[in-house]
Amino acid sequence: MINGQIRDKEVRVIGQDGEQIGIMSPREAMKLAQEAELDLVKIAPKAQPPVCKIIDYGKYKYELARKEKEARKKQKTVEVKEVRLSPNIETNDLNTKVNNAKKFISKGNKVKVTLRFRGREMAHVQQTKHILDDFAKLLEDVAVVEKAPKLEGRNMSMVLTERR
Repeated sequence: MINGQIRDKEVRVIGQDGEQIGIMSPREAMKLAQEAELDLVKIAPKAQPPVCKIIDYGKYKYELARKEKEARKKQKTVEVKEVRLSPNIETNDLNTKVNNAKKFISKGNKVKVTLRFRGREMAHVQQTKHILDDFAKLLEDVAVVEKAPKLEGRNMSMVLTERR
């Protein structure tokens, strides 16, 4: 809330250079702000009494936007990388996929391991579940299973995340 929008009985006023002016009515505070050719901005509405500051509102909004942008820049996004396997995968191929998954996890990403069934492979779903278990066992020093293996259509998948 700025200037005329402030409808409280009394407000605590802070000057443009940060010193406390005191508790007064919003009308008096508005006069002070107009004399300084600045705006009266409510910065702490939940305080008792609410705190208002005499500042340039445009500059205040710009500073808030800049702080928000900086906070967004420091935020870390977690991607989900996918490793696809087939039921008749050989040991060396599995080890290669495990190494790829280790790289993804070390970079801080989650890994979705998908076992794809095609054609008649759907008849042997239960016999091939051990592939995902072996995959998780090979990565247990760096990763933990976040979502257990689950059959979804023609794919069985699980999600691994970094061990903390």
